[in-house]
Amino acid sequence: MSLAEGTEVTERKLTVDGGQLGDRVAEWEKVEIVNEHGEIVEAQAPVIVSVSRSTDIPAFYSDWFIKRLEKGFVKWINPFNGVPLYVSFNKARLFVFWSKNPKPMLKHLDTLDAMGLNYYFQFTLNDYDAEHYEPAVPCVKDRIDAFIRLSKRLGRDRVIWRFDPLLLTNKLSVKDLLIKVENIGNKIAAFTSRLVFSFADIDMYGKVGRNLEKAGIAVREFSVDEMNTFAQGLAVLNHSWKLSLGTCAEQLDLASYGIEHNRCIDDRLIIKCFERDAALMHFCGHDTDIQHDLPGIPAATRKPKNIKDTGQRVACGCIKSKDIGAYNTCPHCCVYCYANATPKTALANLHFS
Repeated sequence: MSLAEGTEVTERKLTVDGGQLGDRVAEWEKVEIVNEHGEIVEAQAPVIVSVSRSTDIPAFYSDWFIKRLEKGFVKWINPFNGVPLYVSFNKARLFVFWSKNPKPMLKHLDTLDAMGLNYYFQFTLNDYDAEHYEPAVPCVKDRIDAFIRLSKRLGRDRVIWRFDPLLLTNKLSVKDLLIKVENIGNKIAAFTSRLVFSFADIDMYGKVGRNLEKAGIAVREFSVDEMNTFAQGLAVLNHSWKLSLGTCAEQLDLASYGIEHNRCIDDRLIIKCFERDAALMHFCGHDTDIQHDLPGIPAATRKPKNIKDTGQRVACGCIKSKDIGAYNTCPHCCVYCYANATPKTALANLHFS
């Protein structure tokens, strides 16, 4: 790869709060790359890359993503202040894909494997077909087929099922939602090991409420009693599925139903699936038995690290990752989407790069 295509030219290891990188992680390593204009620029070099909470890259931008992998970096725009930031893939050991339709990504799995990359999928498989709450998402049957196909390729631990969010509307009750979850779960429980869900939080996102109101959809928040009723029903369904269950960024404790607070970027899952990757294990603080591939790091200094992602909501259990997505670019046009200002804006921005 030529310099013009983004080859890393120098690297600078940083210290963090006076300590050595590897003891605590407050900031990613910085490297210098050559950008698309031939300029030497500073870039973050994350260990874990989230692809992406902000838009569905596997569904709509998989070709773009592979091209950026080949270039070695991406230019990301901070959605809160508009400041551009370069992200280098030089140190990346894991990619976590988020999607409602990862089928377009399947053709690239051979490429990812040939590059020696670690990855897993957060697959949101809801059923709002009859309600048309996810107007541009393929039908449930097609997505179930894609889920099973992906699981057979990667293994059940690397394809996490999300029913996210759960929506209470004038058309949907708690009982209705449990029936929807049951219908999907009966078909895919053998192809995943985990189900993650969340209760729609309409009040937190003003634009979501406004878009729902414009669409004439009466959505309301779950009461605590309704959350418990759903959790109890799910626990009954799970007697036959035997999945691990988790809530995404929910404050309510549902442990009595066998439901934990989830970590979508999950160090436990990473350790289980990718333990052969010494650098990734070191990042997760799981390298006391690994004595190779880590020059300059004495075994005595290896210890678990606090790598919780402080940029997420308080109840989020994720460890630190760097998201490379952009808001207002997902043309699924789901009525409850927090990442799009309006469906029209997302469709206009379809071809970002």
